[in-house]
Amino acid sequence: MKKLLLLSVAIFGFTFISNAQSISDNAIGLRLGDSDAFGAEVSYQRALGDNNRLEVDFGWRNGRDYDGFKLAGLYQWVFPLDGSFHWYVGAGGGLGSYSIDLSNNRDETDTFLFAAGDIGIEYNFEIPLLISLDARPEIGFGDDAYDNDDLDFDIALSVRYQF
Repeated sequence: MKKLLLLSVAIFGFTFISNAQSISDNAIGLRLGDSDAFGAEVSYQRALGDNNRLEVDFGWRNGRDYDGFKLAGLYQWVFPLDGSFHWYVGAGGGLGSYSIDLSNNRDETDTFLFAAGDIGIEYNFEIPLLISLDARPEIGFGDDAYDNDDLDFDIALSVRYQF
């Protein structure tokens, strides 16, 4: 009976350990997509446990007729797929602001808040490199946020250095 109990505990322990995630403690890089002209974002991820993390993204744009920034924070759950492939889902929100110089000496500006979801897939290389593809639906709240329907879909490819 003791051998059976010991064997059961060993099998359960091995199964638990083999299913544990190995997400890095920190990752920093770029999130490249296009959503309301906020194209590139500096992205930072911080592990909060074996299978969850916090992601913070800061994007900005500056042009002749356009200035803007967007800051997003997301809580994510990470799940294994196969080997170094993982998928993740998350929720969060953020804030942003933009200013557009219109042709008749008039400016359009808005500061807005938004709520966001996140779903994606990632590959963790043997070297400290993480690449991911995700979709982030966002609903904005502001005077002119997201122009017509206050809903935006942000799709991006990310490359991050893990440390």
